Amino acid sequence: MKKSLLVFSLLALTGGFFTLPAMGDDNTLVKFKGGIAVIPVSNGTGTANPDGTFPNVTRNIVRGVNPPGQIWRIKDLKADVEVNGHIRVDGRGLLLAGGNGIGTNANQSVRARLFCGTAVHESTLVPLAANGDFKIDDILAPVSPTVTPVPPNPCDTPALLIISSGGSWFAAGIPDLDNDH
Repeated sequence: MKKSLLVFSLLALTGGFFTLPAMGDDNTLVKFKGGIAVIPVSNGTGTANPDGTFPNVTRNIVRGVNPPGQIWRIKDLKADVEVNGHIRVDGRGLLLAGGNGIGTNANQSVRARLFCGTAVHESTLVPLAANGDFKIDDILAPVSPTVTPVPPNPCDTPALLIISSGGSWFAAGIPDLDNDH
């Protein structure tokens, strides 16, 4: 009891000069943990053509962003976005998973594109390392001048795409609903 009274008295005497951090003070807007790599085709129907292709193919378009022409894989992805638009992404092993360039980064650069409902913000481009690793530490910018400078809070129906310099999506983040990373 005496210790509690002493601590309370010291806090009162300092007039708030020393403050304790607020519990649960977190600037996190949204987090992503894990990644889904692109498969460019959602499905193909009809009788196969002689060359093995299908006449009716549905491309795997996500939030209006086209897929690339080849399959990619990603080993891991973690991303944190703060309410002020600061984004940190740690991507591992983003590599081609098919074609003659299989297992390479195809000399690509990528950016993060965050969708919060209809608001879209993105980072600048960073090159993929030879092993497909990349790090983004940037402030997101609106894709359209009609979008607010920072992502909306709360971020409704969040989606994070990793986009190539050519504008195709290579991977997507999995929303961390538990916020435990």
